[in-house]
Amino acid sequence: MLTGTVVNYYIHCRRQCWLFYHRLNMEDNSEDVRVGKILHELKRQGREEVALEGIKLDKLTAEYVTEFKKSDADLEAARAQLEFYLVTLQDKGIIRKGRLECLEKNKQGKTVHTVVLTTEEAEERKAFYHEIEEFLEGELPPPPLRKAMCKKCAYYAYCFV
Repeated sequence: MLTGTVVNYYIHCRRQCWLFYHRLNMEDNSEDVRVGKILHELKRQGREEVALEGIKLDKLTAEYVTEFKKSDADLEAARAQLEFYLVTLQDKGIIRKGRLECLEKNKQGKTVHTVVLTTEEAEERKAFYHEIEEFLEGELPPPPLRKAMCKKCAYYAYCFV
């Protein structure tokens, strides 16, 4: 089943996406992931996540779905994750705008990004999700691509050591 995290990882790193989807989870050992989870919990301020058929929303109001991120390091991937939530809700007749709250902007403080999807954009995203599902059916992960972001990745040792 496709999830927002899988969509995020597909944009961020296809190898990480494939490995995570196939249950090779290296994130439990990552200090960056632990810090992100702690910040995430503090930002939620005791509110429960909203869970609906494979999606977990950080915050749902009458107007917005809000997704909290530790930083703005990969806005494209975070936005894709939030769009996945918006499309999933739209398919259930729940129309919302999206808010992406990055708790650190290059260590300068919080930034907020608003996402509004048209019906046409939502249909385009559904075709993209089908592409991701086909990718995940592959028998082997793609080879690692060494990028600057890899050094902080929970999968670094798996890919390069």
